[in-house]
Amino acid sequence: MTLKNFDLEKYLEGAKRTYGQRQNVEKLADELTKKGFKNIVVLGIGGTWAEWYPVVEYCRHLSDFPIYLENAGEFLVKQNLHYLSKDSLVLTSSATGNTKEILEACKLCINKGINIYGFTKDETTPLAKLLTKAIYNPCGDCEDSYLLYFMLMLRLYKNLGYFPQYDRWADQMKNLHANLVRIREEFEPRAVEIAEKYSKEPYTMLVGSGMLWGETYLFSMCILEEMQWKRTRPVKSADFFHGALELVEKDLPVFLIMGEDEYRPLDERVERFAKRFTDKLEVFDTREFQLTDIDDEFRVIATPMIITAILTERLTAHYELNTGHSLSFRRYYRQFEY
Repeated sequence: MTLKNFDLEKYLEGAKRTYGQRQNVEKLADELTKKGFKNIVVLGIGGTWAEWYPVVEYCRHLSDFPIYLENAGEFLVKQNLHYLSKDSLVLTSSATGNTKEILEACKLCINKGINIYGFTKDETTPLAKLLTKAIYNPCGDCEDSYLLYFMLMLRLYKNLGYFPQYDRWADQMKNLHANLVRIREEFEPRAVEIAEKYSKEPYTMLVGSGMLWGETYLFSMCILEEMQWKRTRPVKSADFFHGALELVEKDLPVFLIMGEDEYRPLDERVERFAKRFTDKLEVFDTREFQLTDIDDEFRVIATPMIITAILTERLTAHYELNTGHSLSFRRYYRQFEY
């Protein structure tokens, strides 16, 4: 099947380049483990915060080792960063390497004598000049970012004794992108249909939870709001029944992003309610998509990557085709100082 506005050759080349960083990522993780650290602090904002979210969420399932995910903007104004010290392992990322809040948060850490490690596109970026050591990768597709972040964190957790199955998982990630191409193809007819039906709607509610909350937030804010200027409301499944439910009407589009972790019953409760009160419920359930040559125990790690493939990539492409609004056009974001 031909995928609209999708360069398969470029995608597979990016996938090869990303997986090709495995040795560098593992080497960095091993060096950091030998150096030692008492906690992990991850700095993100906007899309990068959203992409780190499932990584940190998964690691919290593996152990009670202290790990913190911080919004870089909030990090800069917090008065009591009691957990931050020279014994902290600080990680961050910025594909462009010039995200203002990330740079300022890194400078705050440096002024405290704390080293920072992370990801950016190449050695020329402002972020690269601040990082103690960097992994360089353009990460044009969100699943590439997920793969790199998980690879670094899960190698660290293997070294700490919390993820002994790391090598088997990392070996199987060679099969990830082939699966995600097939999943794109399977979803394509539905992407066409949904975009035609909802891309002109004045308001859409998006609901998600757990490992998929970051991707729910990202698709709502970074894609539909920033790139398509669509009014949205992202809400966690657990919070849906404490406010958001009163906005549901027969003609309100509700996009429910349903995962495979322990939060799924919360998603199912939203589904039962929404089926009764709106005619425009769309459920995006990662269970509907098979993963070949990847063990079932690793499916939950792949669920954000599945959602980014079908929504952030394929549905977004068809929104652009239906609205005529270029995904690259911004009125305010990065256009001037504010």
